[in-house]
Amino acid sequence: MTVTSTRPDLTPPTTRTRRVPRWVWVVLIAMSVPLVAVLAETPDLTSEGLTGATLRFTVPILLAGLGGLWAERGGTLNIGLDGMMIIGSWTGAWVALSYGPWAALLGGVIGGAFAGVFQALLTQNLGVDQAISGIVVNMMAIGLVRFLSSVTFAEEPGGSITQSPTLEQLPLVSLPGAELVLGALAGQGILFVSDAAAIMLGLVTDVSVGTLLAFSLVPITWWVLAKTRFGLRVRATGENPAAADSLGVSPYRIHYLTQGISGALAGLGGAYMVVVASSLYREGQIAGRGFIGLATVIFGNWHPGGVLTGSLLFGFTDALRTRQEASVNALLLLGAAILLARCVWLFAANRRKESLWYGAFGLPVLLWYLFGDGVPSELVSIAPYLVTLVVLMAAHHTLRPPAAVGVPYRRSEE
Repeated sequence: MTVTSTRPDLTPPTTRTRRVPRWVWVVLIAMSVPLVAVLAETPDLTSEGLTGATLRFTVPILLAGLGGLWAERGGTLNIGLDGMMIIGSWTGAWVALSYGPWAALLGGVIGGAFAGVFQALLTQNLGVDQAISGIVVNMMAIGLVRFLSSVTFAEEPGGSITQSPTLEQLPLVSLPGAELVLGALAGQGILFVSDAAAIMLGLVTDVSVGTLLAFSLVPITWWVLAKTRFGLRVRATGENPAAADSLGVSPYRIHYLTQGISGALAGLGGAYMVVVASSLYREGQIAGRGFIGLATVIFGNWHPGGVLTGSLLFGFTDALRTRQEASVNALLLLGAAILLARCVWLFAANRRKESLWYGAFGLPVLLWYLFGDGVPSELVSIAPYLVTLVVLMAAHHTLRPPAAVGVPYRRSEE
């Protein structure tokens, strides 16, 4: 007698392909940059100076992204990151005037944390929609720092209602012997080897202590969220606050804590802007970096490593604005290569419809580079935001946000 198995067929369909990990694409893109620099005759793309600038532009976005990560893993949507960075930049500058740059970091943390707790108060106690409360924090921050500057910085020599006096910066550190070894390799003109040496030189020489502190928060965040009891409670609340509540974990307490941590990290990013990225507080210097930080959370699929990757990408494009115009034009070639390579890979994976979209964008970009007049200066200034849009469009298929993000929780309703 023949026995027919009732087990479901778990064999994947033949058209299904294994998804390439995102870090593989990042490595391939990083390796293609030296080739683009040679083909486009733009050595600045792999220079020590651009690497250092990338680090400085990356850190504020990274800290805002980590702040957004904490809030959303705990189940709350934090659109107020930009306002928290603004408040942190002002409080950091105000503290720095009297107590120096190290105290400025603490001042930024405290200022941002207060803003985060204020937003939690609006959402948890007053029932304000989470998106609306974020907008309130952003708008309130702009007016608040203008008023505070009028009664503080405007009274100081060299200050005004829109900026602080010059502030002391955090010290710079370098790896001993790096200039001797890596500098010699960077000057040899060997493809990949010299480029890698120049990039490494920018990573280990004249680096602010504040930069090292910011990057150390990435593994710390991962460890706390993934390996500690508190992190487990945060993740449980972000996925199912009712279930967490039934096990004795207060979602309200977690929301307050994660919003406070979120604001503290964003405020630290604001303080970084005034004692590392520049030497004073200036109105408008945050320039929407809180929103780009929120985009890195989505790009990074709500993981600290992904937030770091996204921050480096956006920081790189942001740093290019301050460099040679030819370097920005070279990005057209890099972008075309990435889009067309993705098109070919999807076509080979039998995902024809998706591949056509990438080809439809990649081919015009390549033609723009070959026959166009370069990137207009107006587009150069918005390059980080265009990259943000393109990356989020490309990454939306793999996103898996915490289930309870943005959903208000009321114990009486359960």
